[in-house]
Amino acid sequence: MGFARKEYEFLSEIGLSSRNLGCYVDGTWKANGPVVISLNPANNQAIAEVVEGSIEDYEEGMRACSEAAKTWMQVPSPKRGDIVRQIGDALRTKLQQLGRLVSLEMGKILPEGIGEVQEIIDMCDFSVGLSRQLNGSVIPSERPNHAMLEMWNPLGVVGVITAFNFPCAVLGWNACIALVCGNCVVWKGAPTTPLITIAMTRLVAGVLEKNNLPPAIFTSFCGGADIGQAIAKDTRISLVSFTGSSKVGQMVQQTVNQRFGKCLLELSGNNAIIVMDDADIQLAVRSVLFAAVGTAGQRCTTCRRLLLHESIYQIALDQLLYVYKQVKIGNPLEKGTLLGPLHTSESRKSFEKGIEIIKSQGGKILIGGSVIESEGNFVQPTIVEISPNADVVKEELFAPVLYVMKFQTLQEAVEINNSVPQGLSSSIFTRKPEIIFKWIGPLGSDCGIVNVNIPTNGAEIGGAFGGEKATGGGREAGSDSWKQYMRRSTCTINYGNELPLAQGINFG
Repeated sequence: MGFARKEYEFLSEIGLSSRNLGCYVDGTWKANGPVVISLNPANNQAIAEVVEGSIEDYEEGMRACSEAAKTWMQVPSPKRGDIVRQIGDALRTKLQQLGRLVSLEMGKILPEGIGEVQEIIDMCDFSVGLSRQLNGSVIPSERPNHAMLEMWNPLGVVGVITAFNFPCAVLGWNACIALVCGNCVVWKGAPTTPLITIAMTRLVAGVLEKNNLPPAIFTSFCGGADIGQAIAKDTRISLVSFTGSSKVGQMVQQTVNQRFGKCLLELSGNNAIIVMDDADIQLAVRSVLFAAVGTAGQRCTTCRRLLLHESIYQIALDQLLYVYKQVKIGNPLEKGTLLGPLHTSESRKSFEKGIEIIKSQGGKILIGGSVIESEGNFVQPTIVEISPNADVVKEELFAPVLYVMKFQTLQEAVEINNSVPQGLSSSIFTRKPEIIFKWIGPLGSDCGIVNVNIPTNGAEIGGAFGGEKATGGGREAGSDSWKQYMRRSTCTINYGNELPLAQGINFG
């Protein structure tokens, strides 16, 4: 059965058809849940059908995954790294098709869709090197003829629950590291991007099959909240990585904590850019445009608050309003488009409701503020002049809405930056070293990502990604994030014939 539209035919190159089974269970594609339709957010027309998984499918998959973990964790980590290398190579061969699918099904523009897949390739490369650097340590012992070691071992099974806005990159942040650390992966993709979940899984499954490895090392499910809840409750899953809203993330954390599991949370952001009086205004304006308009304002690192020093307020704002008027809105697959649609019709309704609330709380719409009448979920990029104390400013509106406000001193700007419940990303534009080091220091930004002269979004994979407060405290991707995916053991070895006790205790 062919696709309804000719422009969807490329999907067959990445293993998709007009009707797809949504669960990869022990090497078999199957699904016994409800049928859902993947929609193109640019026109709300059907792309393809997907049969979601049932709880019975989940249980079958988890049994196989738990068994596969016994094999995978005993494979030497450099060998596991080689498997991840092959996954990266497989991604390279399908980069354009997968990137196009991300753009088609999620709604972000094509360069961003391709960039998202490239991010997983980068994570594969990073993880290959990491597989030879999962180092423990030797610790001096106070006791004679004793040695102390620190060992890192796999957790077993890691659950990954991802969101629609980065439907495959966040999998890469987690799965690449989890796999080289010796863990099997259970993935539940976002319910509204099931085709990406299936296409990515097919690619990983092909690598495992080629290497004669247990297919259940990577298990995936398309499904709704019932599958997510099952993952959160499942004692066989040592670590649950969840990406989504702070409200749902808190529920996941409570469920996982009740069984004493580990939780890695990547939740809401409410990110600010501060522009000081000495800043390069043109550089700042370009950065704000990408940070506020990119991905139609649906990144967790999207700039939602712009703090302008009072002395450059009007000149910076005028330049920003000018570039906003140049933004091309339209089909995300077309060259030159900068702003695609919001992901769902519900997102569009949330935008309309958000604008009403903004106006009721004294917000002044400087540009935009309306939906665009079309078949798709398009809205205007919006700039709002508003008080930093307005309640709506403290919340995350997942749309291209930017709040702009004045400040007089650095201390005031930092206080505004830190005044929201979320603590993901932040950036300041200045050339003064004393301001830079105050900003990144203990009395500066309280976020997990603290930038200078770059946007709040577009993070590199080499650093740890994550935030504080209601953003959840998790860290993914680079730096030493790998330690969350492993079990640490302190080992003391007595290689002598005596039994000296620590702290000089004499017991009998």
